[in-house]
Amino acid sequence: MNALTSGDFVEAAEPFALFGQWFEEARAKEINDPEAMVVATADAEGLPDARMVLMKEWSPQGFVFYTNAESAKGRQLGENAKAAGLFHWKSLRRQVRLRGPVEPVSETESDEYYNSRPRDSRIGAWASQQSRPLESRFALEKAVATYAAKFAIGGIPRPPYWRGFRIMPVAMEFWQDRPFRLHDRLRFFRDAPGADWRKERLYP
Repeated sequence: MNALTSGDFVEAAEPFALFGQWFEEARAKEINDPEAMVVATADAEGLPDARMVLMKEWSPQGFVFYTNAESAKGRQLGENAKAAGLFHWKSLRRQVRLRGPVEPVSETESDEYYNSRPRDSRIGAWASQQSRPLESRFALEKAVATYAAKFAIGGIPRPPYWRGFRIMPVAMEFWQDRPFRLHDRLRFFRDAPGADWRKERLYP
């Protein structure tokens, strides 16, 4: 698939079709983890935090990632259910930024994704008290061994604290590198999830 020209870039009518095209190109050309996404959250005092996650699903409803709801980002989303996301595809010299409210995905969706993970990853979800102090690597390895023994036979249920979150964007910006730092920036925005999109070009 050829890179979009400046004209094609501006002609996009809504953001999800454009994201789909860019994401497919990233999957074909990005060396590592094209689904890698920075997720930024803020606590109840408004202090921001950011980390890399893997985006596991996207649709016009939003962008889904999974985590321990008792982790730092899970607690922050419990206090302030809004987030920003960023994809950076260096090989394509492109970025996509998004921001909006966040909702938990359904229990069924969380179960389906959890059950699709490798067995060791499911054990790890039980063993890791994500983001909390760890006294030693041995303590983590001991917890892994304990849960591996506990679930040695049969299925491994999803921990009640492990679930998915969906960022429902009310703004999405597409950034394309251009010579002399005269980059293309196209911003889509709307009043609320489900509302009609508007768009505007931005200065570099």
